[in-house]
Amino acid sequence: EVHLAESGGGSVQVGGSLRLSCVATGYTYGFKFMAWFRQSPGKEREGVAAFDPSGAITYADFAKGRFALSINNDKNTLTLQMNDLQPEDTGMYFCAADALIHSWSVLSRHEYSHWGEGTQVTVPQ
Repeated sequence: EVHLAESGGGSVQVGGSLRLSCVATGYTYGFKFMAWFRQSPGKEREGVAAFDPSGAITYADFAKGRFALSINNDKNTLTLQMNDLQPEDTGMYFCAADALIHSWSVLSRHEYSHWGEGTQVTVPQ
């Protein structure tokens, strides 16, 4: 079983930055697809950025140019650097992982079977 633990959330002013981390523990062998999702109240969970075993990174349109995803395989850690944060970025951010995902749907929440508890990001108006 894979356990995912997120950290790094908080409240930040408009234009500020946060760095989210996700550490995978347990039986992580083979769970090489990892991603960040977010969910705001009343909205569906949406993909933010995803990493696949080939090294490719896929970003949602709203994340391009502002967010950067990186992975440390030795430490099983997935990091999301978020810059120029805006009020619409407010939400709960979740880490997800799975062993096999279609390359064209790495940002689809339906593809992932392992999830962390989430970390809250708040950007007040």
